[in-house]
Amino acid sequence: MALKKDKNLKLYYSISEVAQMFDINESTLRFWEKEFDIIHPRKTDKGTRYYKREDIDAVRLVYHLVKERGLTLAGARQKLKNNREMTVRQEDIVNRLKQIKEELLEMKKAFDAFS
Repeated sequence: MALKKDKNLKLYYSISEVAQMFDINESTLRFWEKEFDIIHPRKTDKGTRYYKREDIDAVRLVYHLVKERGLTLAGARQKLKNNREMTVRQEDIVNRLKQIKEELLEMKKAFDAFS
């Protein structure tokens, strides 16, 4: 499942908002935070997490590796360690292709409606 786009740009997002973006549990986010050092949301004194755009991008990268590509957590960590830049570029390309596919399907649907 791809990232669900949030049209409202905010500075900080709650853990529940980020979990909804990726259709995963909050506990999964907390677990990934422990497993991947690239995910480090800001925490209040009470432990409430607030995710910045950079944190969400890191979650998207881990989501891509683990959920979409099917890597194990160890495999995803190794992939990020060995060549993070290439992994980020590949994930960006995959996301862009998904967006193009959605746009094409919308065009097809609109075309079929006129036929």
